[in-house]
Amino acid sequence: MSERDRVRWHCRRGMLELDLVLTRFLERHFENLTPGQHAAFKTLLEYSDNDLWDLISQREEPAGLDPDALAVARLLKRV
Repeated sequence: MSERDRVRWHCRRGMLELDLVLTRFLERHFENLTPGQHAAFKTLLEYSDNDLWDLISQREEPAGLDPDALAVARLLKRV
């Protein structure tokens, strides 16, 4: 299984909205991420569905995110 396939598997969520956003993000941006952003994206995938959705839908400002995670969060918001 390739790295992209493993990440795609982790993009499957219990919330349809997250499935759609994360799948689109993977298709549009994953190949162009830096290694640090790849790691940040994987870390964001460890968030609970509600916390990740709040981050993506801008309900909650990201606090304490490193620069790579902030860059990925901004890209997720545009998808």
